[in-house]
Amino acid sequence: MYVCICKGITDRQIKEAVYDGSTSVKALRRQLGVSSQCGRCAELTQEIIDETMAGGVIAAANSGLFYSAG
Repeated sequence: MYVCICKGITDRQIKEAVYDGSTSVKALRRQLGVSSQCGRCAELTQEIIDETMAGGVIAAANSGLFYSAG
């Protein structure tokens, strides 16, 4: 789905950028141009960042990347 109509940026592009390390709206603005025109997409962009980060942590934990100290 399109998140930023002004720049034609999709949720998939945002998720890929988050996986690549851009974990803030400011970083995504620099990388993709999201929220650099009218700014109406900033809130949805932040929601996508949050959901992607939460999902990434869960996926990483399930894949055995984290080890218990005990």
